[in-house]
Amino acid sequence: MIYEKLSKFPDNFLWGSASAAYQVEGAWDKDGKGPSVWDIYTKLPGTTYMGTNGDVAVDHYHRYKEDVALMKEMGLKAYRFSIAWSRIYPNGKGEVNESGLKFYDDLINELIANDIVPLVTIYHWDVPQALMDAYGAWESREIIDDFNEYCITLFKAYGDRVKHWVTLNEQNVFIGLGYGTALHPPGVKDQKRLYAANHIAFLANAKAIQSFRKIVPDGKIGPSFAYSPTYPASSKPEDILAFENHEELTSHWWMDVYAKGEYPKAAYKYLASKGLAPKIKEGDIELLKSGTPDFMGVNYYRTATVEMNPLDGVGEAKMNTSGKKGTTQDSGIPGVFKTKRNEHLEATNWDWEIDPEGLRIGLRRITNRYGLPILITENGLGEFDKLEENDVVNDDYRIAYLEAHVKACKEAITDGVELIGYCTWSFTDLLSWLNGYQKRYGFVYVNKDETGDKDLRRIKKKSYYWYKEVIETNGENV
Repeated sequence: MIYEKLSKFPDNFLWGSASAAYQVEGAWDKDGKGPSVWDIYTKLPGTTYMGTNGDVAVDHYHRYKEDVALMKEMGLKAYRFSIAWSRIYPNGKGEVNESGLKFYDDLINELIANDIVPLVTIYHWDVPQALMDAYGAWESREIIDDFNEYCITLFKAYGDRVKHWVTLNEQNVFIGLGYGTALHPPGVKDQKRLYAANHIAFLANAKAIQSFRKIVPDGKIGPSFAYSPTYPASSKPEDILAFENHEELTSHWWMDVYAKGEYPKAAYKYLASKGLAPKIKEGDIELLKSGTPDFMGVNYYRTATVEMNPLDGVGEAKMNTSGKKGTTQDSGIPGVFKTKRNEHLEATNWDWEIDPEGLRIGLRRITNRYGLPILITENGLGEFDKLEENDVVNDDYRIAYLEAHVKACKEAITDGVELIGYCTWSFTDLLSWLNGYQKRYGFVYVNKDETGDKDLRRIKKKSYYWYKEVIETNGENV
């Protein structure tokens, strides 16, 4: 639809920004914190860009008051951050680390004192290494109870003040890159193990939501899904079928289970025929159906375009983690789909298509399929930012990207989408998991690079002032 006039953003709309513990906190072994899988994995040769790791990151652990003050000055309405599991339970379970609980208690109180709504992500990929060593983390059903106890601890500690919670961040990514492409810990390439671990993560998510209902009955909770809506490369029926295959295997496979408690039929039958479908035990479906979310969290960066892939066609291919534009290769599943560069879209230096219209399309698809409110938990542009004389960062490209996506949100609201809030990725620059510090996302430039000899100064970019005005006007000037 093309409208003459767009709806307004709701008066209580959560204009936010986001981060993840491992990418910003640092203090990886301070005050009783135990090691996570990322603390170990990033020390292995060749796993990250120039050997970067989160030992210091951008030192948010020691500088959170400075960062919150910058949020307050911007007028930020909400800040989404994750809690490091091994900061609360150094061994993943057992004795609680009171110093870890206190850090997040102080952060939450600081946010509330500055009129910023805390949005807590319970799990953003950093499972305690102790649980990986003990039973393989997400590959064992033992993690369901351990994750639930961790969640209960957080709900009881912070549920009186925190009313918006995200359970698992991008389950499709941490499972897919961990067990499918071996780019994330545990560095495994085994499709059967991937789907088995993924099913266990679904069960852990549902059980945590069950516990939440009892402890924080006035709160809202849901997972955060990395959604790349799909387009067919052409109107040829075989490309339309490839599109349906891609949506079902890469999107519905996760969101259907979250929202409905059941797997999509065609995808499940296909995986079963390959011997890859997860083993569903008695009680699993009942648990999944009883742990559905209050909203769908969406991390949106790009769309995907696919075409037919023959049985002897393209499989796994190289991913661009260097920022050298054009190095991404087409990939796919033989007999199912193959990705194709969308000639109608520009792309970033990391070959991520820039497609604000795709965000609107994705929001409508979720609304029509699941009928759930939506919280955009991440959306942003990672690029090479340049610090110029007099501490100036002219990131007009980021402003253009974000403005187009905020407009798409406004159009989606006009379409009838119930949108709770919009969180950019990220507030400050941070450590990218595989890309070091060169790929910057923040409104605030952090003087830090791969050499490790910078002073970590916080410097407001041009986009900082742009978002400040967006918040002040509740998006009316977009």
